[in-house]
Formats: sequence, structure tokens, C-alpha cells
Amino acid sequence: MSMYGRDPWGGPLEICHDSATDDDRSRNLDIDRGALSRTLDETQQSWLLAGPGDQGRRKKKYVDIGCLVVSRKFFVWTLGVLLAAAVFAGVVAGIAKAIPRRHRPPPQPDDYTVALHKALMFFNAQRSGKLPKHNNVPWRGNSCMKDGLSDPAVRRSLVGGYYDGGDAVKFNFPAAFSMTLLSWSVIEYSAKYEAVGELGHVRDIIKWGADYFLKTFNSTADSIDRVVAQVGSAATSPGSTQPNDHYCWMRPEDIDYPRPVVECHACSDLAAEMAAALAAASIVFKDNKAYSQKLVHGATTLFQFARNLRGRYSAGGSDAAKLYNSTSYWDEFVWGSSWMYLATGNSSYLTLATHPKLAKHAGAFWGGPDYGVFSWDNKLTGAQVLLSRLRLFLSPGYPYEEMLRAFHNQTSIIMCSYLPIFKSFNRTKGGLIQLNHGKPHPLQYVVNAAFLASVFSDYLEAADTPGWYCGPHFYSIEVLRSFARTQIEYILGKNPLKMSYVVGFGKHYPKHVHHRGASIPKNAVHYGCKGGWKWRDTKKPNPNIIVGAMVAGPDRHDGFKDARKNYNYTEATLAGNAGLVAALVALSGEGHGVDKNTMFSAVPPMFPSPPPPPGPWKP
Repeated sequence: MSMYGRDPWGGPLEICHDSATDDDRSRNLDIDRGALSRTLDETQQSWLLAGPGDQGRRKKKYVDIGCLVVSRKFFVWTLGVLLAAAVFAGVVAGIAKAIPRRHRPPPQPDDYTVALHKALMFFNAQRSGKLPKHNNVPWRGNSCMKDGLSDPAVRRSLVGGYYDGGDAVKFNFPAAFSMTLLSWSVIEYSAKYEAVGELGHVRDIIKWGADYFLKTFNSTADSIDRVVAQVGSAATSPGSTQPNDHYCWMRPEDIDYPRPVVECHACSDLAAEMAAALAAASIVFKDNKAYSQKLVHGATTLFQFARNLRGRYSAGGSDAAKLYNSTSYWDEFVWGSSWMYLATGNSSYLTLATHPKLAKHAGAFWGGPDYGVFSWDNKLTGAQVLLSRLRLFLSPGYPYEEMLRAFHNQTSIIMCSYLPIFKSFNRTKGGLIQLNHGKPHPLQYVVNAAFLASVFSDYLEAADTPGWYCGPHFYSIEVLRSFARTQIEYILGKNPLKMSYVVGFGKHYPKHVHHRGASIPKNAVHYGCKGGWKWRDTKKPNPNIIVGAMVAGPDRHDGFKDARKNYNYTEATLAGNAGLVAALVALSGEGHGVDKNTMFSAVPPMFPSPPPPPGPWKP
């Protein structure tokens, strides 16, 4: 049966179910036999001749892995070798991990870092009150636990704080400056402190001081009329035999004589400095919002008190007048208002800090022998550096720019005065700059200058400024750093006597430090007021090493007398060690650089006001 249709290529299209005849099939079979008549190779013949079982066995000699057919034996060998190699590699790796490795030791810390660790320990040795468990000064214990409570005029706890030097008097004026300086160094170089494992330690030191300051006035009030200036007595009247912190030579832990409290009602210098200390500390502790605000509130109250009731805390014949006399309070106003602005962002403080009359009273525009000497008494130089930072990084513009530029220029002049070429200050033959003109206790002024030079050079570098001008001459920032390094290296032992003036640093350092606690052994014997004199007068070295204490220093001829009774050579103080710590952290480590932003954490974004329009034109 067939069906015909039209072929699209022409002719009929036949579709059939099965139309092949026997002749056709025979013809096709003949064609297939002809195709098979060609010669076959041996492999093909074996395939044709092999039975069903033999063909299966022969096919198993080969492995088809997709794109390649390989011998099964070759495949098995290859797979075995790979597995053996993997096992061998695992065994070797396990053995390598089990063998203890010799790690390359970390680089040795530089001298500045080593000295920094020790210098901070001095503050642990100076703590008063109930000591924390981690104080790490084995010969110290709880002391003066009745401060304030034993004075009938006060009757409140003034336990805590720091002893100033080798005695047990707590002077708030130099102590507040010390805490401000330490806070400044932490704000600028917290990364360096953290890198050497001392950030927590230095924060504890600052908090110990700040907590005590909050006890010395009504810190919860908005206004006050008094503040504690001193705890303990350092009366030096000739012939006086009344027990006090100077006449007696006792361990602080053994003190049993009355410790009077000195309050002041008009002490602008002290209150402004304490305000600066609390304000700076509030920036250090900005991560603790409640505590930081508590410090800011206390600082605000103190600064208002300083402005409302004018006067010097050391006026009259007090102990402070003899030991820590303040020459003026105008510099504390500039210094304190600068820190208050940075802690609060309140522009009224910046307006005060940049007021021309205030700067004039503080001595910003006249020289004098002590111009450029930063100390517990004179804060102007530090304030000028701090305000130069503000101009370099924030550039507030009008109406502050004129005074900020003046402060910046004065800072540049002061940095020039530190350089040997200008001879503004004498130097010893060994190279120590004489910032206090050959008077005793020179090192405390030297370390402050070293810190200011280091931090100002870091400010310039952060502002992409390679140096500064001294008249027509340009000096690179490395010149400033070199000045700072040479002065600190002198203190650490590169001096004619080859002596380190930091106790515990190096092999040759003072052994007879003027310090009551360090000079009297800690034992069961209670030495009374005069009983300790034998330890004061002995020629033997101190039984306790007061690690990190920077002594007063050499004389103007590079000479030094390691004598316990000569405090002009061998006494260490809070203010001196605070400057040392600040200078050491600024110079330590391989890198330079300050934290540009933390200082301004409370300062709102600044949009400089346009200057007033010029007056009408007159022909």
C-alpha cells in the first residue's frame, strides 16, 4: 500500500509501509559484505572473535575518565601515588607542627620606652590613702587614712591623692599641673601608651588624682566659696620642733602627728589649674560618659570660682609661698580657659582664652628671662602651644584668628629659643639647657621643654608643615626633635658623669634619694618623728629603690652630689616626673604623630564668622 504526494523538490513523494523486495534486501546485504571485506587490525579482530565473557574482561583493562581512556593499571598506580603523597604530606605537616619553633624575639624597646615604664612607677610610690592591690610598690602601704577627718575645721575625708615629693605634704597646685600634663600626653599619644602596655596604668594614675581633687571642694555644687589647697604641714620656721611633715622623718604609713588642712577663699591660680586638670581628664575618660561629665561639672564650678574671687593661693607667709609660690594667675586663666573650651566646646571659653587683654596680663607679648619656660608656675607657654594646635588643625577664623596667630608666632619664637644657635639660654658643658638660669632643680624645666618641642614638631608634621622660621632662617621639625632627644638622653645618662638621673634606669643612678619612705626600711619597727633621723643621716644607700623617680638634677657645672639631705640635688617631685613621662612617650617608639581628633571630641563643627564689612569709602 502506498501513498503519493507532491515532493517539494519536484516529482512524486512516495510514503510506504514496507515496499522492499527480497531482491532489494539481497542487494543491500552484498554491499555490507563488501564493506566488511577490508583488512582489520589485531585489536579489531580480537573484539570480533572474542566471546561475550572475554570481551567484558578485556574492556575492564581500560578506564574511561571522560575525555581520556587510560589503562586501568596506570590509573590505579597514579591514584595510589597521589594518595601516598597526600598521606606523606599530612604526616610531615603534623611533625612540623609538633616540633617547637624558635620564634624571632620581638625588638628590644628603646631607652625612652624602658624609662617610661619606670617613670610611671614613681606615681605608684607617691600614692596616699588606701592603696590598690596592683600598686606594685612592695615597701608602700596604706597611709594618712584620717586626712581631713582629724582637722576639726574640715571634718570630711581628704584621703587619697599624691604626696608631692620626699615628704608627705599634698600640694594641690603642683599636683593639679602634673595631672593636666599627664592627661595632655595621653590625649596626644594614647596609641603609644597602648602599644607599650601602659595606657591602663597612666589612666589609673590620672583618675587617682582627679578623684582626690573632687574631694577638695563641693564638686556637686554649681558655685563654691572655698577649695582645699594643701594637706599636711611643711613649716620651716627656724628652731621649730613641732612635729610636721618636714621636721619629722617618718614613713607615711607611720605618721601619727596632726595633719592640718589649708583652705583658700580667693585662689584664682589654684582653682583655674585644678579646673584645667579636671577638664583635661574628662577628655581622657570620654569613654566613660558619666564620669567625664562629673569631671566637666567640677571643672566648670572651679573655673567660675577662679574668675569670681580673684587672688593668688600663695599670698602671705604660707608654706606654699615658700615652696610653691605662684607669681600670677593670668597664665592659669589662659591655660584653664583653653582646656575648658576643649572639654566643653563652649565658645565663651575660647573667647576668654584669646582675649588680648588677658594675654597681655599673662605676659604673652613681652620677653623676660623666664619667657618660654613651661612649669607648674608658668602655664603660658603650654597654653600657647595648645592654642597653636587649635589653629593648625581647626583654623577657627574670625574672631579668634588674630590672637591665635599671635600665639602661634610666639610659640615659634619660643621653639627658636630652645636651639643652641640662638643662645637665649645658657647650657652646661655637657649640653643641658639652663632654663632656670643655674638655679636648683633644673630637670623639671628641661623635660617640659622637651615635651613641648616634641609635641609641637608632631603638630607641624600632622599639618604637613616641614618646619618653621626663626627670622629669615627655616628649620626642619627634625631640629626640634633633636633638641628634645639630646636633653632627655642627658638625663638618662649621656652626660659628663655618665649618671642616669632616673632611679632604676641604667647601672649608675642616685642611691640616696631625698625620700622618707624610700630611706626607711619596711619592718616591724615604728620609727617616731625623730627616730627616723638616723635613716635620714646615714651614708648608706636607701634600702628601698624608688623606681622611676627623676631627681632634681645636676648643677650648672654638670656636678651632682648624691646626698640624701641635699634635696636640691636628690629630691624627686610629681611635677618633674609628669614632664618626664610626657617627654618620654612623645619620643618613644619608631613612629611619630599625634591623635588629631580626640582633643576636639567635645568641640562642635566650626563655621568661621565672616569678618565685619569695611567702613564706608571716603574720598
